[in-house]
Amino acid sequence: MVVSTFPPSRETALSRLAQFVPGAGRRYETGRNTDAGPDQPAAVSRLSPYLRYRLVGESEVVSQVLVRHDFDVAEKFVQEVLWRTYWKGWLEMRPSVWLRFQEERDRQLGSFPAARAIAAAETGLTGIVGFDDWARELVETGYLHNHARMWFASIWIFTLRLPWSLGADFFLRHLLDADAASNTLSWRWVAGLQTPGKIYLATADNIARYTNGRFAPKGLAREAIALTESPIEAAQVLREPVTHDVRQPSLLLVTHEDMTPESVFDSALDVRSILVCADAQLLWGDGARHFVSDAAADTAARASAQFGCTAHLIERLDAQTLIAAADVAGCKHILTPYAPVGPVADALAQLTPKLASAGITLVQKRRAWDSAFWPHAKKGFFPFKEKIPALLRESGLV
Repeated sequence: MVVSTFPPSRETALSRLAQFVPGAGRRYETGRNTDAGPDQPAAVSRLSPYLRYRLVGESEVVSQVLVRHDFDVAEKFVQEVLWRTYWKGWLEMRPSVWLRFQEERDRQLGSFPAARAIAAAETGLTGIVGFDDWARELVETGYLHNHARMWFASIWIFTLRLPWSLGADFFLRHLLDADAASNTLSWRWVAGLQTPGKIYLATADNIARYTNGRFAPKGLAREAIALTESPIEAAQVLREPVTHDVRQPSLLLVTHEDMTPESVFDSALDVRSILVCADAQLLWGDGARHFVSDAAADTAARASAQFGCTAHLIERLDAQTLIAAADVAGCKHILTPYAPVGPVADALAQLTPKLASAGITLVQKRRAWDSAFWPHAKKGFFPFKEKIPALLRESGLV
């Protein structure tokens, strides 16, 4: 069902974008909070898996929307796209928060006493109307409406009193669009950690209103106290990618963090060979693994056509494979789209010194979109939001 709902190709992403654009203005603004149910018409774009793996880019989506609509008409949708950008920039400057989540999740996995309660929540057997349906929908489809994600997280944390980190882990293992930033920080926001003291509390009335009366769960928590934690680090300066001598022959490495390399690198570069990696160990769930595996073949075909050389699919991101491929291609430079905080970034950080010892330089190129917006994610979303119109103008999108 996951594959049929979200065919993993750029062609599908562009088709879905074209179908959505006419409704990206007032229709989206007035209907975006309504979750009519799986396979029902919705005001939302359902582009998130394609944006997550950048089978379609944020600038591409926003550009097409703003060609059709004035900014003030499509502002809500543009902001929604930029929430993902904001989360990534925020975490990029505070990478220890990702490490903190992983440590907390692992601690809870090893010590939380109510294993049956976790199993009931994950399989949709709590008896809470709506919540159980969303749990099953998530596992079956790899997707949940954004409003349903908020309700689900709130009920998990404040009604069921389960560890937020295990709920975030459940989403990571099943959402096709899950990434380290958006998933972790959204759960932290609901729990009252991201904006200290401010929680999101799901109510039966709100759920009934925005599910068109499908669900009106009883017994939900009526009040909640925000979770607390030790202070987090201040925002760091964004790390700058290594520069590259464009005249040098290079090997192009594509990971699932950015599967449209033809919009990152100039086709005039001397790319001798391409590796498209679908490393299952760097993805959290079977749904995402199948999606990325299929998307890798689509990406390889596009990249090969763009750069005029052979693209090879690989299943493991390791130094030995990269060094051997670079040697065959006669390259001392490996180019790859920038990987933000998460498993791929961790893997590349471990590979870099091994490649260097073999005389190979790994060069990550950050998209202009990220370089423009990430530095402004130092504080909350509202200060970030105020800068959106000016940054879009500077980018030539409005």
